[in-house]
Amino acid sequence: MILSFVISGVIALILILIARTHQTMNIPSLLHPLAIFILGVLDFRNKILPAMYLKGYFSVDFLSLLLVVVSAVLFFLAALYARGYVQRLIEEGELPSRNLKLFYVTLNLLLMALTLAYFANNLALFWILMELTTLFSAVLVASLNAKENITAALKYVFIAGTAMLFSFVGLILLFTASQHALGKGTLNFDVLLSNASTFQPAVFALAFIFIFIGFAAKSGIVPFHSWLPPVYAKAPSAVSVLLAGSVSSVGMYGLLRITALARHSSAQHFTSTLLIFFGILSIAIAVFSMFPRTNIKKLIAFSSVENMGLMVLGMGIGSPVAIFWVIFHSIAHAFSKALLFFSAGILHRQYHSAKMEAVKDALQLQPMASWGLILGTLSIIGMPFFPLFFSKMFLLIELGKVSGWLVLLVLLLLLIAASAFAFLLMRMFSQRAEEGKKQARWEVPRTMGLSVLFSLLIVILLGIYFPSSLQNIITTIVTQLGFN
Repeated sequence: MILSFVISGVIALILILIARTHQTMNIPSLLHPLAIFILGVLDFRNKILPAMYLKGYFSVDFLSLLLVVVSAVLFFLAALYARGYVQRLIEEGELPSRNLKLFYVTLNLLLMALTLAYFANNLALFWILMELTTLFSAVLVASLNAKENITAALKYVFIAGTAMLFSFVGLILLFTASQHALGKGTLNFDVLLSNASTFQPAVFALAFIFIFIGFAAKSGIVPFHSWLPPVYAKAPSAVSVLLAGSVSSVGMYGLLRITALARHSSAQHFTSTLLIFFGILSIAIAVFSMFPRTNIKKLIAFSSVENMGLMVLGMGIGSPVAIFWVIFHSIAHAFSKALLFFSAGILHRQYHSAKMEAVKDALQLQPMASWGLILGTLSIIGMPFFPLFFSKMFLLIELGKVSGWLVLLVLLLLLIAASAFAFLLMRMFSQRAEEGKKQARWEVPRTMGLSVLFSLLIVILLGIYFPSSLQNIITTIVTQLGFN
């Protein structure tokens, strides 16, 4: 099973390397995630999960398979968007043609690394693959070859890479804890989960702290988040979608796995308190950083910090209901961010700026992108009939079982975040160009428009219809992780 996912990526890379035009490089980048999506769906239908491979170093279970399928959809939409978007970047001189092949090769390498990271059962192997996703993401950010892009990419590598060294120390401590308990050390997650209750509480708690630092930095959790806003803002919009929806999610995936171990250990109370604290801290810092923003992509980026904080808060609560909605929230958040960044990318091409002051007559010039931004905002702030409404509501209900005061605090912070979005969008869409200074409409390539429409369709469907199959999958995940 693992080999089939790898082969699809290798074939895509070979086709890109021998391709000579942008269009022929883009086609394998569309087929690669499509193949992964099909393989993932077939595995859901035909395989008994979890399934172990290569002496337990890799494992395919419902959680990893679900996130691989979600990533495949995001990569397909990003490649579809890039078909028109990248062509315009080349024509306008923002993406050097010599970087084109590097862009598509790295894009597919990133998908391969993410897929294998989700399937990695061994935490040391998972750590290596996470580091590769950081490297490939940084290359994609720097592909525009602008000074600020290179600076943002280096900042990402430095902060995330340094923090991941702490995780490496944490993995050594976790290995030591398993060695003391089992007589033979291991970092295979399934073995660790079965024996977590036998680990020394002090050693496990210390290991959890170190591992948390690296995984939290990867996800953009405060205080390790300073790389995220400039990287999301400077990256090509197709890449911003992948960073927000897939690359940061792999850090949250790692945190969820480690939290599952903590759930069965004697250090559960300590780890829960730690997660709740950093979850609320991340929401608070992100929310108060959103109000002075006039750059729409940076506002969306700080919103990612806020939502990652909410997911960490849900992990800290640790109830089966909370974990269920954390998983759902990660999916809904990914597609909501895709809608926002795809729409923001069109407006950026129209005005050559992401600043609020530059956007005038947007509803007339770019109605689809404008409405995509508006509806994406309604989704990300958790309005009714959008998917994040349900996850935020149930997470707040579960938080109420821990502390009523914390519910009021988080609810207030979420309202402030919604106000920040409302303030910027109302000002931006109310601005009109002076007579004689009206801009010509930038013609949006059809593939860019299709990515916006597909993202919007997914967000709307998740808001009004919760498939029983998805509900059963998430329920099974919660049970397999031991949150019951």
